[in-house]
Amino acid sequence: MDFTPTEEQAAARDLAARIFGDLATPERLTAAGTGSDPELWKALCAAGLVGAVEELGLLGLVLLLEEQGRTTAQVPFASTCVYGLLAVAAHGSPEQRARLLPGIGDGSVVVCGAVSGQGGVRARAARGEREEGESQRAFTRGELSGTVPVVPWLRDATHVLVADEQRGLWLVPVTDAVGVEAVELTAPWAAGRLTLDGAPAERLGAAGVDVGAEAQQPHSRPPTPTPTPSPYADVLATARTAFAGLQAGVGAGSLARAVAHVNAREQFGRPLATRQAVQLRAADAHMDIEAIRVTAYEAAWRRDAGLPYATHALTAAWWASEAGQRVVHTGQHLHGGAGADLDHPVHRHFLWGRQLDAYLGGGGEVLQELGELIVSEEAEKEREVGEG
Repeated sequence: MDFTPTEEQAAARDLAARIFGDLATPERLTAAGTGSDPELWKALCAAGLVGAVEELGLLGLVLLLEEQGRTTAQVPFASTCVYGLLAVAAHGSPEQRARLLPGIGDGSVVVCGAVSGQGGVRARAARGEREEGESQRAFTRGELSGTVPVVPWLRDATHVLVADEQRGLWLVPVTDAVGVEAVELTAPWAAGRLTLDGAPAERLGAAGVDVGAEAQQPHSRPPTPTPTPSPYADVLATARTAFAGLQAGVGAGSLARAVAHVNAREQFGRPLATRQAVQLRAADAHMDIEAIRVTAYEAAWRRDAGLPYATHALTAAWWASEAGQRVVHTGQHLHGGAGADLDHPVHRHFLWGRQLDAYLGGGGEVLQELGELIVSEEAEKEREVGEG
């Protein structure tokens, strides 16, 4: 494994760092309130960073999201790249790729995702699409009904990638037929409650493509990974890896602010940074950030290399959830009384870190899922040995 960025990935990361640093300032973030920053989004798309992710791969996206996390920039970058660009590029039909990818790249198409199984969304064929009793995989146009309580960046989206109760993936345009009710989260992610009542949708990919063995019956956990995972399993693992990378950036930004504070703040004639307890707390946070980063890099590298990576994505998600919340708590704690100020920039990192912990599922739930997946993989290996 070699996680060294290519020249293209490094150049894109450096460009993203400059744009986020220039435009995602505390003053602009405060002015944006709980919404996103349209000017920053336009700048990112004009620089070609969204469209470049198709060539940079998931590892390249993780590098870019680290830079977003350092500034907690309020743009739907992660969701559009994960649920839009990478999902359509990997699993969309040729017609879908030709129609959607240019708009995603220039920012006119913004995609969010409702794929984590929060709600039971039912899919049925659109009128005239199929005869009664045919396989669900035989139709590409459908109608979706159901509710998803929380969808980050829904209020900015033009399309939503929705997983139905049988884990088929559908692209739903946000029109008058889609109910969107604003929901405020811990972090300002322009979230909404999604209500579908016979909303028109198109399946991601071509008709007749098997959505995986897990489509045989609905359940809450992803299936055992295979060398060619289902679209649902791939998108879910991609999202876990990408948002882990975002958490690495959030933690790094929080720690950087804390380090600057303890070096400038003096107590009894000495900088706080000279205190051993402060140094140890900061060192622990640094190691946590590195653990999040390296596990996210490994999962992303494996996907880009065409290797199974579901367990690696869950590992990255666990570190991002468990270690991520420790880091942002440390960042706030090392600021002392200033860390309790809701208007202080470090508090924004705290809110993002807590929100990412919840979005990834929480450490205990992720760890349980990881354990079950490892056990199922080992059982499958033993079965294959026995049959051999």
